[in-house]
Amino acid sequence: MPYSRLAGRKYLEDGLILVSTLAVLLVIINSGFSQTTHGLYSRWFPVMNAVAFILLASRMSLNWKTRQLQVRWYAGQTFVLVLMLLALVGELFFHHILSGLQVTETLTANVFIYHSIFVFLFLEEVSTRLFSLKKSAVNAPFLLLISFLFFILVGSLLLMLPSATTRPIPYVDALFTSTSAVCVTGLVVLDTATDFTLFGKWIILFLIQIGGLGILTFTNLFGFIFSGSTTFQNQMLIQNMLNVQNLADALKALVRIVVITLIIEAVGGVVIFFLVDSSIFSSPGEQAFFSIFHSISAFCNAGFSTLGNDNLYHESVRFAYGLHLVIAVLIIFGGIGFGILLNILQYFREKVLQVYCLFIQRKPYRFKSQIITLNTRIVVFTTLVLLVVGMFLFYLFEYHNTLRDHPTLFGKLVESFFASVTPRTAGFNVVSIVGLTIPTLMIYLLLMWIGGSPGSTAGGIKTSVFAVATLNFINQVLGKERTELGRKEIPANSIQKAFAVISLSLMAVGMSITLIILNDGGKFDLLKIGFEAFSALGTVGLSMGITPYLSDFSKIVLIFTMFIGRVGFLTILIGLIRLFRREREKQYRYPKEDLFIT
Repeated sequence: MPYSRLAGRKYLEDGLILVSTLAVLLVIINSGFSQTTHGLYSRWFPVMNAVAFILLASRMSLNWKTRQLQVRWYAGQTFVLVLMLLALVGELFFHHILSGLQVTETLTANVFIYHSIFVFLFLEEVSTRLFSLKKSAVNAPFLLLISFLFFILVGSLLLMLPSATTRPIPYVDALFTSTSAVCVTGLVVLDTATDFTLFGKWIILFLIQIGGLGILTFTNLFGFIFSGSTTFQNQMLIQNMLNVQNLADALKALVRIVVITLIIEAVGGVVIFFLVDSSIFSSPGEQAFFSIFHSISAFCNAGFSTLGNDNLYHESVRFAYGLHLVIAVLIIFGGIGFGILLNILQYFREKVLQVYCLFIQRKPYRFKSQIITLNTRIVVFTTLVLLVVGMFLFYLFEYHNTLRDHPTLFGKLVESFFASVTPRTAGFNVVSIVGLTIPTLMIYLLLMWIGGSPGSTAGGIKTSVFAVATLNFINQVLGKERTELGRKEIPANSIQKAFAVISLSLMAVGMSITLIILNDGGKFDLLKIGFEAFSALGTVGLSMGITPYLSDFSKIVLIFTMFIGRVGFLTILIGLIRLFRREREKQYRYPKEDLFIT
């Protein structure tokens, strides 16, 4: 390609990035300062849209002439162009013709169209460029670290907008709320129901969704859809991120995960809509938002609720056992891991194909063996054990305590089951946490520390780490040299990584508790402070009610604890160390010498 054309395309791409960024900032200003920027959209939105349309059409034309245009890229860009053209036509028709008739609804609809176009264009342009980066230049752990930090800071600024809150709030509270949402924790220092407007709740919901699925999931998906191609480095990144065995299936798995997530959340929202009592809402729209919000919050294991600080213990839904069961199932689906869900779906797909071939087509079908991986077996078994044991112990310790409010056996069992699910990074509560017995609180600390499964929306050290550590010490007691399970041997590096995660998590929670005690130890006892710290590290969100009353320093400590719990202490250290130092594999080994351990 001639240099002039290369330079021209570069200028067009930079221009699109600049225009889309300015347009998104305009959307934020118009939404966050709507009362002070009346009429701003009518002057600048059409101009931004027209400029972006010209730049995008010019780039498509240049790529067409140089035969650089791919089918998927062409389809995606054409879709954006059509939206822009419709907005321009709509502006010409609605604004200049119907404005004289004072039809304000059409103008409002046109503003919504502009908002959608600009946000969509911005995501497409940024994702395409992130997707085209050589991931070898920036290591994946550091990229994950930076992406979470970016959205936390952006979310905090959005929550500071006047239209997002019902009253002015300190920045540390906005930063805490944004971190809790992006890290899908659920700890709150403000009342979600009363301190945030509908616009603010939508911001929180957006942060929960993008934090639950993972920022890199969205950027890679958008980039793949609109770039039309991929690189080996991108496929490796996605494979490691999703724990997919086959490199060729990495991108397919990415699409399936997003589709499965949206389907589960949509079904959950519909079920919640019909289960919840409509009399507690002022309109069907409010009921629909409640259903969508809680479905996404449950699947992403966030624990945020629009019912206020009482959460699902609110008197309006305290005995809504059907709602509690749906929320619990969504939490389990979200916390079991995307890779595990894909593996289980693959197993059932093979079973269905086998039945179809044998009974419909009347021909033999060779069923693939070993579809269920060892990782799936460990995660599912550990999850079931923790759920059953947690439910039994909660029922035992709380039967004459918090469960006294539920007179029926069915109610007690449902609440015990929910109470066993929610400490593993969900954050919803159906009982008073302050009223729990000491043994129950100790069980909660353990469950919060373990958390959910790897590759999921959950936090904690993860079920696989807990299972590997348990198997290892059992083998030590039995005198076995190798850790084996299901006719498979667990490699030594997996065991080493598991114990590294455990050690770092204990260090993180210990530092968090110590710093909070040094600052607020005179106001709160050790149990309450420890509970908040474990809840933050496990990205759980359960609270004994002291978080809103902590000092700003202690809130910042919990912010870092939530961030460490979501990203992972080991991931943070690896990303930072690899950024400044690349360890080369040594071509030699030193002689071994045993240490006196016990």
